[in-house]
Amino acid sequence: MDQSAKRVAVVLFNLGGPDSPDAVQPFLFNLFNDPAIIGAPAPLRWSLAQFISRRRAPVAREIYAELGGRSPLLENTKAQAVALQRKLSDLGDVRCFVAMRYWHPFAAEAARDVKAFEADATVLLPLYPQFSTTTTGSSLTDWYRAASAAGLAEAGRAVCCYPDNGGFVEAMAERVAERWKACSKKGRPRILFSAHGLPKRTVARGDPYQWQVELSAQAIAKAVTHRLGQAPDWLVSYQSRVGPLEWIGPYTDAEIERAGRDGVPLVVAPVAFVSEHSETLVELDIEYRRLAEEHGVPAYERVPTVGDAEQFIAGLAGLVRAAMATDASPASGCGARICPAETSQCAMADASLGPVPREVRRS
Repeated sequence: MDQSAKRVAVVLFNLGGPDSPDAVQPFLFNLFNDPAIIGAPAPLRWSLAQFISRRRAPVAREIYAELGGRSPLLENTKAQAVALQRKLSDLGDVRCFVAMRYWHPFAAEAARDVKAFEADATVLLPLYPQFSTTTTGSSLTDWYRAASAAGLAEAGRAVCCYPDNGGFVEAMAERVAERWKACSKKGRPRILFSAHGLPKRTVARGDPYQWQVELSAQAIAKAVTHRLGQAPDWLVSYQSRVGPLEWIGPYTDAEIERAGRDGVPLVVAPVAFVSEHSETLVELDIEYRRLAEEHGVPAYERVPTVGDAEQFIAGLAGLVRAAMATDASPASGCGARICPAETSQCAMADASLGPVPREVRRS
């Protein structure tokens, strides 16, 4: 990529969330109609998505009612975009764009804006530190289609993952250590690094997400140890499971119940989320806090997400600069492929996630 580019577009990818109660069901439909989420043939997947979204919409509306009827994810992502754009101002005319996967602004909207910006270079930056085919993989595939439809000559260079990026790790470690100290008044705390779960079969097919989540937790725990001067008790757990499939564990709710039996305070750190949304503000803050109280957990502290923390934004800026200095795409934020061989769906082992897949490449 041309490091002398004067107009640089950085596209930030995130999940998206409904912006009104009426948007909840179509948001859920878009989610479950994604072949990366439900791998059934298109006609069957469409029918399943209709059925699941109708069934889940009432419960989801109650969840978003706790947040004023809408997700705060877009506002949080825009704040990160503003902070990152400021951090990269020395590169020239840098513009950060937001592309959400399941609700506005969609990738097609962002691609048209990037086209109008007439960027000399484009960097694709997912706000998922750990790669999964269901998140970053789906978002990049969606982007390449949108970029082709918008007539972009170059889709851009993608950062696939950054599970132990220094800025991310330090921002998390600072927050975890603060909550650990507050919680330690009630005993020696246990840290739960809670991440969104995946079905076991997705991981068995070679998705590297679980491996990368555990790498993030190890790196953050090491940084927390340095800050505390002692090694904390910690483990990784998984939340937000839905449906009849068996999901990866241990489950966060089960670990909360165990902490109650053990009589230990809990510090719950959302290790795979970098922005506040329903799974942090409702599931962790309200539902799991209530569960902790019911099971006699002596103290329950939830660690805030990194948001637009200075360390995290500096880390993202470093990833953008590194992407501009390489012709590799996707490029690991760790500098090279880090995933073990059995994670066959690692982005760096998947040619379909190159700059523009063959099926959407413009002639």
